[in-house]
Amino acid sequence: MRTNKAKYNLVIFILLIILILSIGLFTTIGTAKVSVLDIFKIIGSKIPLISEYIDISNIADSSMSIIWNLRLPRVLLGAIIGASLSVAGAAFQGMFKNPMADPYVIGISSGAALGAALAIVLKIDINIFKISSITIFAFMGALIAVFTVYNIARVKNKIPVTTLLLAGVAVGQFLTSIMSFMMILSDKDMVKITYWTLGNLSGKGWDPVLAIALPSIICIIVINFFAQDLNILLTGEESAQSLGVDVEKTKTYILLLGTFITAIAVSVSGIIGFVGLIIPHIVRLLIGPDHRILLPASALLGSIFMIFADTIARTLISPIEIPVGIITALFGGPFFIYLLRSKKKNI
Repeated sequence: MRTNKAKYNLVIFILLIILILSIGLFTTIGTAKVSVLDIFKIIGSKIPLISEYIDISNIADSSMSIIWNLRLPRVLLGAIIGASLSVAGAAFQGMFKNPMADPYVIGISSGAALGAALAIVLKIDINIFKISSITIFAFMGALIAVFTVYNIARVKNKIPVTTLLLAGVAVGQFLTSIMSFMMILSDKDMVKITYWTLGNLSGKGWDPVLAIALPSIICIIVINFFAQDLNILLTGEESAQSLGVDVEKTKTYILLLGTFITAIAVSVSGIIGFVGLIIPHIVRLLIGPDHRILLPASALLGSIFMIFADTIARTLISPIEIPVGIITALFGGPFFIYLLRSKKKNI
């Protein structure tokens, strides 16, 4: 047991170091050249307790502005979204006992897309705490979609997993068809809606980072408290019940938490596929199915992957930006096929 704990701690420590280095390294990449050391100096200069000990006199003001106002918030936003989608995917895969489950399996993406499309087509222009109407409507659409799926699937006080999945697929397809119909009727907005549904982190600034960081981190931490219950659920619901797990409450809490962090992520970034599907698989294949390590490791690896994918999206054919959802799909699709073919017995 001690050996496993030491191994888990080592894995988390290594991933954490890689994440910190990734934030520094990928923030340097772009037209304006700034060293990794200067990146950490700029970050340190904004921290009250240590700022007076940091010398940034040799860093140009233009570089300071680019790093602090554009690149760093974008990298941190990618890290939060990657962690959120990966943890939600790992939790849903454990809850559904289905390796194909991902954060969008119960209609979250379709609801968010329809909400965003409504805001775009109706030209709704409101801001709450500097959060755009598209983000607000996408978040509301995601929550309404899952609420609908939940109530369709619920049988008295129970939520049959199979029914929940089927209801999610049905509601998701229905909402997608409504959005497609809206796009046909409003062809002027078709490009903007399509671009949003492909996912991007461009031009977000600090506002969305500050808006989603705290609730996302809290939800990720709370989901980790259900790690042992998810381990027991893998043995079957009847067995879990006999071992003292309140199965229905656990499923409800995981569903709510996973939905909430996914809705937050999608409302800001648009729909970014494959992150919540492949990252938990990679972690599971490397270190096993124990959710006590699977969940935190997925959060860290998801952050790293998302930062990497977004850096490619903004630099591959610069100055044109590729929607990051395309990059994650380009990596995720072939890799997932590889996993299915080479590791069938372990998935």
